[in-house]
Amino acid sequence: MFDLDRWQEIWFTITHNKSRSVLTAFGVFWGMFMLVVMVGAGIALDRGISANVEGFATNSCFVWSQETTEPYKGFKKGRNWNMENADIPLLQNKVPEIQYLAPVLSGGNGGGTNNVTRNEKAGSYNINGYYPQYNLIDESKMTFGRYINDIDIAEKRKVCVIGERVCEVLFPKNENPLGKNIQVNGIYFQVVGVARHTSDINIGGNPEESVVLPFSTMQQAFNQGNMVHYLAVTAQPGVKVKVIEDKIREVLKTKYSISPDDKKAVGGFNVEDQFTMFLYLGLGIGFLIWFVGLGTLFAGAVGVSNIMLVTVRERTKEIGIRRALGATPRSIITQILSESIILTLIAGILGLMLGVGLLSLVGMALSGGDQFFQDPQISFTVALSALIILLIIGTLAGFIPANRAMKIKPIEAIREE
Repeated sequence: MFDLDRWQEIWFTITHNKSRSVLTAFGVFWGMFMLVVMVGAGIALDRGISANVEGFATNSCFVWSQETTEPYKGFKKGRNWNMENADIPLLQNKVPEIQYLAPVLSGGNGGGTNNVTRNEKAGSYNINGYYPQYNLIDESKMTFGRYINDIDIAEKRKVCVIGERVCEVLFPKNENPLGKNIQVNGIYFQVVGVARHTSDINIGGNPEESVVLPFSTMQQAFNQGNMVHYLAVTAQPGVKVKVIEDKIREVLKTKYSISPDDKKAVGGFNVEDQFTMFLYLGLGIGFLIWFVGLGTLFAGAVGVSNIMLVTVRERTKEIGIRRALGATPRSIITQILSESIILTLIAGILGLMLGVGLLSLVGMALSGGDQFFQDPQISFTVALSALIILLIIGTLAGFIPANRAMKIKPIEAIREE
């Protein structure tokens, strides 16, 4: 049942010594404020990382050829070797754990020359030869048209997909680029799509400033023979990328007579390992944020508890008189606990509101860009959890003073000066 007199008394006790109450509550206020801000910052960092790798297969790796460092089967160390088209079906047959396998040709940017032209407009861009499967590994969203398909590969069509930046330079703002021709290193290609890259991971150059050709067309048009510059590979669900990476190395070393002990002849980059590292880093940062934030809150609760002890000491005579008039230990305990909880909740809610407000302002300031730090907000669940923790802290802070008040003997308290 609601007892107005009790709540008025609680409020009077808190406001009786305003300076002491404010200074005591500040520790809890600051602890909650820091907890909200740090949790919001951690969430924003996680969102930023997720947004910057959107569309990129985390269960992938890249493999390429490098100079040998060990002599083997009559070959001297320092031998150069290259992967070729026949390696694709070989690897698919020997490594069944592979999900997608996409060979890649990389043409660089023409040494800084204007290697891509259209009429009087020109620019220096990366030229890459891909299979359609590559877009399942490193996804590009199509602004116009389509991506490279299997028919383009089979018929060695002279078509291309250009990045948005390439389109902006070569085509007027309102002109539809589809079906138009551009020159790549002097050879005409028809534009069938304009791509926008979704992740910030750039393998083979910035996709916004790249021209994608069908892999087979690029091999033939630029006299690449049957060479493959590197492989993009993903693992089947539930299979570690390290498994397929090791098997690919083993198959390639066997085919090209490379020493099994040569650690550098087959280069590679395991994307899964990097994402796992970021995952553990995020978990560590999250744990540190909650550890520091809760530590700050508990420090504030210690201050509340100490002040409540002082308050109980000052009200010893009052408590003794109450006990003498028939007040039960429970009523004394609930009175002290209520004062502690109310003081803690007021300070904590103010800290929560200020923290959320600051995060909102930061979020508005950062909106509209591709930052590594995005939308620093906390969820309702986090806010509710923080308030529950605050309630527990307030109860703990008042428990020791309440226990001290309960042990006061009426006769000794009345004699207290």
